[in-house]
Amino acid sequence: MQEVFVSTGFEFGFLFCMRTENAIDPTVFKPFFNDLPVDPNIEGHYRYRRLSRFRITDDGIMRLPHGYLFQSKDYNPLVGDIKREFEELDDELVKLDMFSALLLVFRDFCALRPGAEIGVHQIRTTCSPESFGDPAPEGIHRDGTDFVCIYSIDRNNVEGAETHLYTSESGESSVFNKTLYPGELVLVNDRRFFHYTTPVHPAGEGNGTRDVFVLTCPSLLVD
Repeated sequence: MQEVFVSTGFEFGFLFCMRTENAIDPTVFKPFFNDLPVDPNIEGHYRYRRLSRFRITDDGIMRLPHGYLFQSKDYNPLVGDIKREFEELDDELVKLDMFSALLLVFRDFCALRPGAEIGVHQIRTTCSPESFGDPAPEGIHRDGTDFVCIYSIDRNNVEGAETHLYTSESGESSVFNKTLYPGELVLVNDRRFFHYTTPVHPAGEGNGTRDVFVLTCPSLLVD
């Protein structure tokens, strides 16, 4: 693990951290991004997504029952106040040692309480010469959770997707700007910062894809 930047505080834990996880190989996850279902809540069919929730116990990683993603319009004015349903992560993906390692990194760095619930979003954003892809169509926002992690799996023929952190929703007070490359992650205290990721467009001819995991605690899933 190479820690690139870290900022810590005393109110509700750390502030944010960007790091490279050398112990996790993002290439093992790449095949599982090729069959993601389209996100039915976003117009344009440029975003593909799965979602599951987990609990880390003394016996390992426990997948929790299927649930619905729910955020209020205070946090997501685009698709807030509705129950959104996504297909679960592939069983073979969840069995990977690298997947367990990623959840443990998130748990340990955020000092999550025993039994805390973690949501894992598996997201592909696509783009073409005719249409950009928007990883954050809701704009500058907070998720309404405690902690957020964005872990980059792959960037294929894309430019853009720069992750920004702000201290206010106005976007005038940026404290972090970074394009996340495969193997890099940013962990964010969602109570303290707003975040945003810029649109993606092809770097050359043809279409492009950006693949990430987004982890949250709590999961924001409801029964």
